[in-house]
Amino acid sequence: MLHGLPMDRDVSPFVPPSQISLVRETRPVSPMLFPDGHEGWFITGYEAVRQALADTRFSNRQDLGIIHVPFPTPGMPEQTEPSPQTPGLFISMDPPDHTRLRRKLTGAFTVKRMKALEEGIIEITERQLDELAQLTPPVDLVKEFALPVPSLVICEILGVPYADRDTFQTNSSKFMEREVDLEDKMAAYMAMNTYLAELVTSKRAEPGDDLLSDLARDEDLSIEELCGMSFLLLLAGHETTANMLALGTFALLEHPDQLAALRSDPALIPDAVEELLRYLAVADVFFRYATEDIEFFGETIPKGSSVILSLLAGNHDPERYEHADTLDVHRNARGHLSFGHGVHQCLGQQLARIEMRAGFEGLLRRFPSLELAVPAREVKLRTDMNIYGVHALPVTWA
Repeated sequence: MLHGLPMDRDVSPFVPPSQISLVRETRPVSPMLFPDGHEGWFITGYEAVRQALADTRFSNRQDLGIIHVPFPTPGMPEQTEPSPQTPGLFISMDPPDHTRLRRKLTGAFTVKRMKALEEGIIEITERQLDELAQLTPPVDLVKEFALPVPSLVICEILGVPYADRDTFQTNSSKFMEREVDLEDKMAAYMAMNTYLAELVTSKRAEPGDDLLSDLARDEDLSIEELCGMSFLLLLAGHETTANMLALGTFALLEHPDQLAALRSDPALIPDAVEELLRYLAVADVFFRYATEDIEFFGETIPKGSSVILSLLAGNHDPERYEHADTLDVHRNARGHLSFGHGVHQCLGQQLARIEMRAGFEGLLRRFPSLELAVPAREVKLRTDMNIYGVHALPVTWA
């Protein structure tokens, strides 16, 4: 039985901890002892993770039971009662509440709608590359490229002033830290909530041509729900893609044969994006709560159990992908779990794909001699965050 969730990526920065891979091979649905002494379940096999994501008996709601943190978290008090539901935060809801809120957004994130935004996303990416080219290396690719591109894009789509980026980037980063006191985490959330309440209230009074204005026009949504939805869109809209751009670049620089293949054939980039999504799975750990006794892959998961799903472990399952721990930009990686599965599958996945294709294509084209400016072992990994990646990526070029 696992005692807590192993976080140390002891094989490489890009593949699951060896202990997790061993658990997947021996018992893909296995009991797990949480640091507070509570026994829950850990799901690691590809098919098991995929089915659990689609099984509504595994609830997303945090108000049904106590959420047991799977890793030691200094400063976090032991939780003794369920967390209340946050209005609008539909990622933490089940149908029909989840369905009602998510339906408000599906039209804004269709493949057709995203395709119409592609030219503008490419323009934003190229402008940021122009600014990057003006700098004297070494530079931090996170600060100068990976974070600004998705932040600019999501601000433009939502109608959030980019000048306010320090507010939401600082607070969202604090909210995503694991080893942060609950009081500090909630202070960051409340600061974001206050900012967004003012923003959506102003948009309800004077709507513009943006997604938050479209939502604010809907009288069915309360201000509290608008804030929760805005928080989720803003957080997910820049955190995940920023970390994929940075960590993906790090992975390519550490795999020069794969980098060379992309440089010689840029047509491979769409497949490379899917492979990097599979290989890296920056949003790795998903929490669920068993609403009844569940017979699952030969195990009985009792009602009330905390359940942890590892998307990274599932993506690296050799029963689904041959040589799964190897980065291969020629691979057909479609079907990976990195955007989830089922009713909670990532709403913004097409937007993320467009941003990553534009980002990697532009970066490799404009900086053919790009390389790390420090030894790989000195790159600081985001093992302390709920979204994996790198805190900074010092790079240089000739």
